[in-house]
Amino acid sequence: METNHDHIKLTASELSYLWTSYLADSMAVCVLQYFLVHIDDDDIKTLTAHALDLSKKHVDFVREIYSKERIQIPQGFTEDDVNLLVKRLFSDTFYLRYLRNMSKGGLVTYGRVLQNVYRADIRSFYSECLTDVLDLDSKAATILLEKGLAIRPPFIPYPQKLEFVLKQSFILEGLGRREALTGTEITNLAANIETNHLGSSIAMAFSQVAKSKKVRKFFLRGKEVSLKHTKVLSSYLEMGSLPVPMAYDQEVTDSTEAPFSDKLMMFHFNLMIYAGIGNYGIAISESQRTDLVVDYSRFNMEVLKLSEDGSNLMIENEWLEQPPMAANRSDLAKN
Repeated sequence: METNHDHIKLTASELSYLWTSYLADSMAVCVLQYFLVHIDDDDIKTLTAHALDLSKKHVDFVREIYSKERIQIPQGFTEDDVNLLVKRLFSDTFYLRYLRNMSKGGLVTYGRVLQNVYRADIRSFYSECLTDVLDLDSKAATILLEKGLAIRPPFIPYPQKLEFVLKQSFILEGLGRREALTGTEITNLAANIETNHLGSSIAMAFSQVAKSKKVRKFFLRGKEVSLKHTKVLSSYLEMGSLPVPMAYDQEVTDSTEAPFSDKLMMFHFNLMIYAGIGNYGIAISESQRTDLVVDYSRFNMEVLKLSEDGSNLMIENEWLEQPPMAANRSDLAKN
């Protein structure tokens, strides 16, 4: 394996993925440090400490690569963005669900990243990230199961014989609605309901503690969007007499003391919005009912608008760092 990379420049994908990783993991360091102050359950505390160590390792790796390549290191998030002295904002159960959700997001992200990186040290880094987050996800799932907190997708009957689709109404409701959902459609419905529950809880918590009135208003709007989407998605499961994953807004305390800066909370929520857009995209590609596809497509438009408004709010406050970009040849020619 190649060990000297001095003569191999980072590609646009490698440069950008490392930049994004630095921002996300420096944020995670702040968030997980705060979590650890308040966790009582030993199993959850051990898992959170492990996740914190992984994020610190990722930050150190990117910083080292950027320094060697003489690239400007992003500002990211620092100790100025977290206050470890304020009281608890979430329950231990919420922390565990949060870790599981973040690890699931990491599995998707690192799998996509590895498809587009070539330099050996970068591939090795992201391969290790994927292995680490898979281990974190397995441990989180195990603890959820052991504590009776796991929210599993619904069960459906086992197929007993070969059957083939004989009518177009399997896909097109206008020709006669198919009431039964496929297993894949159920899985995506349950997963998107659960992530919206998480988004709703975080939006509610952040709205309680944000200092800026505009930021508080943005989080309240985000909560409304999450609740609206959850209601529509839940209706599909309810019509099929299937259980709906429960919400966990009750896992948020009544604290109004801000553990994080408004900048960090805006970045965190926008990161969740981007993940939600990806989740809806996957659900569209795996749904065979046009009414589901229409609803997911509409949700994506609503979330994209929310994301745009969030980005504009961050730009207004000079919180949005500019990512690595290609050279503007027109400007270079003018100069």
